[in-house]
Amino acid sequence: MLPLLVLMLCLNAVLSAITSDPTLDQHWELWKNRYNKTYNQREEGWRRTVWKKNLRKIELHNLEHSMGKHSFTLGMNHFGDLTNEEFRQMMNGYKPRAEKKVKRLLFTKPNFLNVPSSVDWRESGYVTPVKDQGQCGSCWAFSATGSMEGQLYRMTSRLVSLSEQNLVDCSGPEGNYGCNGGWMNNAFQYVMDHGGLDSESSYPLQTDSDMPCSYDPSYSAINLTGYDNVVSGSEESLMEAVGSVGPVSVAIDAGHISFQFYQSGIYYEPDCSSEDLDHGVLVVGYGTAQNLLSEENYWIVKNR
Repeated sequence: MLPLLVLMLCLNAVLSAITSDPTLDQHWELWKNRYNKTYNQREEGWRRTVWKKNLRKIELHNLEHSMGKHSFTLGMNHFGDLTNEEFRQMMNGYKPRAEKKVKRLLFTKPNFLNVPSSVDWRESGYVTPVKDQGQCGSCWAFSATGSMEGQLYRMTSRLVSLSEQNLVDCSGPEGNYGCNGGWMNNAFQYVMDHGGLDSESSYPLQTDSDMPCSYDPSYSAINLTGYDNVVSGSEESLMEAVGSVGPVSVAIDAGHISFQFYQSGIYYEPDCSSEDLDHGVLVVGYGTAQNLLSEENYWIVKNR
């Protein structure tokens, strides 16, 4: 019986080593405290398993980055306990099918204007600080307010944070679905239909829910008389629009784990689709980075 006993003791020691990692335990607890995460006993084990898998993927990517295989780094964040499927369901609220079929004009660059080779509208005061959509699929609203904030500054030299909550709560008749998704064009149409949009200060963000519509025209901070579309799929047209008039609302494929944990650098996802678009963001500039062997064009994007 002695060999069997020794085997059992060795097996128990191996299992204990697998399930107990003091450094990882401490990292997990620090992460939970930082992001105010609490779970019941059953969920804790599952969420830690998901978090650990995500952490290992982040570490592997960053190791490859240090070897020159990637142009950007990943970092653990408050999405760490979500599978990629859960992340996509929670955060990506761009719904192109929600668009009301209204024929729009295509943007045309003024003939007299030469588009600069690079631009960053943050440096010119066109862009409000990054906001947080919470667990509400309202990316479309943040993208829409961002482009309108830029145009308001362009016309008045006043940077005013506009109310995403106003759009989330009130633009259902235009074809949006609040925290369950929407489309930037429908948001623009809402502002045109109702003669304005309240400021963030008068209609603050609730982040996690749709509320009864409380739009008050007396607090309206902007009016909109029209909007144009950029040629779909044309980076040249997008560059002309951004370089000519300011930040532009766009939709991207953000369903990859590389986007879920993006931290810094020039983001590049080889599996990114130009058709499976699920997330509204704001292009605030563009430029070219000089690498050792080549030049790399990039967009500057505000995400929420």
